Amino acid sequence: MQTVSGFSKMSKTEKINWLAGQFPEKTALELQEMTRFWNADEKIQNRFDEFTENTLTNYYLPFGVSPNFIINNKTYTVPMVIEESSVVAAASLAAKFWQSRGGFKSRVISTRKVGQVHFTWMGENKKELQNFFAHQRESLLNSVNFLTENMNKRGGGIVGFELVDKTQELDNYFQLKLEFETCDAMGANFINSVLEEMARQFRSQMLDSNLACKEIEVIMCILSNFTPDCVVEAWVECPVEDLGEFSGGMSAEDFARRFLMGVEIARVDKSRAVTHNKGIMNGVDSVILATGNDFRAIEACVHAYASESGQYRSLSFCRVEKGMFYFGIRLPLALGTVGGLTNLHPLAQMSLMILENPSAPELMQIAACVGLAQNFAAVRSLVTTGIQKGHMKLHLLNILTQLGASEEQKKFAQKHFADKVVSFSAVRELMANGCGGSSHA
Repeated sequence: MQTVSGFSKMSKTEKINWLAGQFPEKTALELQEMTRFWNADEKIQNRFDEFTENTLTNYYLPFGVSPNFIINNKTYTVPMVIEESSVVAAASLAAKFWQSRGGFKSRVISTRKVGQVHFTWMGENKKELQNFFAHQRESLLNSVNFLTENMNKRGGGIVGFELVDKTQELDNYFQLKLEFETCDAMGANFINSVLEEMARQFRSQMLDSNLACKEIEVIMCILSNFTPDCVVEAWVECPVEDLGEFSGGMSAEDFARRFLMGVEIARVDKSRAVTHNKGIMNGVDSVILATGNDFRAIEACVHAYASESGQYRSLSFCRVEKGMFYFGIRLPLALGTVGGLTNLHPLAQMSLMILENPSAPELMQIAACVGLAQNFAAVRSLVTTGIQKGHMKLHLLNILTQLGASEEQKKFAQKHFADKVVSFSAVRELMANGCGGSSHA
């Protein structure tokens, strides 16, 4: 691959042509097909071009919905953006099952977010620094009022402020730790702006004080995507006997016992816990993507949260007591419904409209319930019929498309595999034998 100068200043067509020129003719033609994925509406395409740098085209993912989600006695149709074939089907199946059993319940435990000014101070007497902070704390808070004023009017702003001594872990290292409420905004830009101004004011006041001879260096100012105090809980419950419909032919009691054991295995075995939690995030991420939130930040935080005990564990938990089945989840989800991509991406706006324009805490609850539904459906399959039966049925269309099947062949193959095990080799063999041809009519 050749180097290139001024790439960012090229048009999309010029960028694609340059890239195509680095490959043989067949690949070059395929690369130029990228233009087929441009949006026909020039205004929308320009908006997508501005989301990131060096845009060539748009990368599409399926946008589906899962109806019948009853959450706190309100019915939702939930938008889900995901390419994995079984996720929307599984979530919808679980939502339908719990629809007649009281639906999902949820509550937001806390919505606090954290930002930190990371700095070093070379003084020998830490008490001097602590006394200085205690004396200047209110002055420092007042110094950022011009940035927090609007958020304060909406009921948010800075809700916690402390000096943190980290010198036991790293020489001369301290933090100014601030806690924020950002209302319906995710608040990243707001938090980072406050932190940078706070750092400037803090350093200035330090240099004007009797600590001026002690060197202070601000290393960085940044929000934390670890938000263990921005937490939502969701759960479902019913009498064990009501689980019979989902028990895969076994008794409701056996199903509940096996389901509980499946969740407990994910609690004690990190190899299972990773896959268990990945399934939860299949549901959560699909809602986050649909609403224009930052799924990477959520993923990083959730997996750190799953490790807080010192071992990576299941995010969901289960109890079977006195004839009652209880299944729940607790997740840190720092989400927003205003600002950023939620206001810019037309499908993110549509997703929020379909959800009837929820607040950020309401969206947290919706995402957590979808994650729980996905986990319920997955564990149910694992402890009854096995995961592959349903997964491969849904994957059948992907295999047929990959093999270039016609619509007639797809219909024939779906009937053929209705009571058979789906595998890539079996589908390929069926195609090779004239799947859907006149000999099979």
